[in-house]
Amino acid sequence: MSNNNKLLMGHPQGLFLLFGTELWERFSYYAMRAILVLYLTDRTINGGMGWTVKDALSLYGTYTALMYITPLIGGWLADNYLGQRKALLIGGFLMVIGQFTLALPHDFLPFSVEALFYTGLGFLIAGNGLFKPNVSTMVGDLYEDGDHRRDGAFTIFYMGINLGSLLAGVVSGSVTGVWGWKAGFVAAGIGMIISLIIQSLFAQRFLGDIGVRPAAHIAKENAKAAGKSSTALTKEEIDRLKVVMIMGLFVIVFWAGFEQAGGLMNVYSQQYTDRMIGSFEVPAAWFQSLNPFFIIVLAPIIAGIWVKLGPKEPSSPVKFAMALFFLAMGFVCMVGAVLEQGGDLTVKTSMLWLVGAYFFHTLGELCLSPIGLSLVTKLAPLRLASLMMGTWFGFNAISNYIAGLVGSHVESLGALDIFAGIAITATVSGVLLLIISGTLIRWMHGAEKAH
Repeated sequence: MSNNNKLLMGHPQGLFLLFGTELWERFSYYAMRAILVLYLTDRTINGGMGWTVKDALSLYGTYTALMYITPLIGGWLADNYLGQRKALLIGGFLMVIGQFTLALPHDFLPFSVEALFYTGLGFLIAGNGLFKPNVSTMVGDLYEDGDHRRDGAFTIFYMGINLGSLLAGVVSGSVTGVWGWKAGFVAAGIGMIISLIIQSLFAQRFLGDIGVRPAAHIAKENAKAAGKSSTALTKEEIDRLKVVMIMGLFVIVFWAGFEQAGGLMNVYSQQYTDRMIGSFEVPAAWFQSLNPFFIIVLAPIIAGIWVKLGPKEPSSPVKFAMALFFLAMGFVCMVGAVLEQGGDLTVKTSMLWLVGAYFFHTLGELCLSPIGLSLVTKLAPLRLASLMMGTWFGFNAISNYIAGLVGSHVESLGALDIFAGIAITATVSGVLLLIISGTLIRWMHGAEKAH
């Protein structure tokens, strides 16, 4: 718990500090993500890299996968050596270097364009690994075991993530339209600097001792005082970790489909969507802001529905199944867009198909992502808290790699087959999760009651 006991909206003030820290870090990430594939595929005469769509989507999948696998390493370092706060600051500084490296002009000193580009991505990947698992874990650390406010806290935190994402799509799409691709990377770097300033100035005041010492050291001292082993896992802990791992498999399916937003759906909005409103052409990058806009609008509504359901509120496995069904509905919209083209790639489709897809995908995300973050902090042993959060993001890594792999085959398989295949896979996975949900709840040993 934080040394600061003052509450804001019924929650510790440290929650809103972490909200602001994550908001600007996510602004940095999504500002870069919104333009990455478009930058890679744009012609060199326009300041782009001139890559093929296949190569760009393949790189995008590899990059996002690494962004989600490195938190495993960052979580382990924080748990055992650095502590969460120090890991977060080091990671943020590395990401600042990465963004401004990407912003350097193509003719900078003797370096090749490719060398600058891969160096920038490398700094971003390494920094993200230290930053991402630890800010989420500290949100859970603000609350004692059994505190009913924890799920609500992660919903508020998640709105911060998406407010940053909403700003990112609009800002990056606007500045690149005026000043070119490099301006988008500069904007992303500025967002990361703001995140670091917020954390550096206010962490001690609002978080107290949270995240200062490595969690493994604290757990070892607690176990020694209680006369217990600090390393051996109990049967209850093993069962709970099994739940995390099994739920993670369904997370892979969800995000493999959802992450087409930054890849294949991004390209689709650029090349095949009628983006004209009167005489104004909507920048393709702006569509990346639909998802966070819907989250900010829908999150309070969804949270209110859970509260109103009371004892009938669905369990986490059932919410995950609902997420998969919503994902499938979103890709049914994309199937409709392709069918509207009728096989003629010169036909531009209605923007409403994309809006519908992002709407349903957002409903699915709200049933899965904040619930999953909260679940990990409920089920993971203290000494493994950041490591398990890193593991959770590791499932996202696998799904992002799969997303890039699937999207890169659009020229051979066709968009219709890809969109329909994802819809069918998501539906089947949701049904399977409903079937095994009772067993998963039993393995949680009281972390969630059966409904």
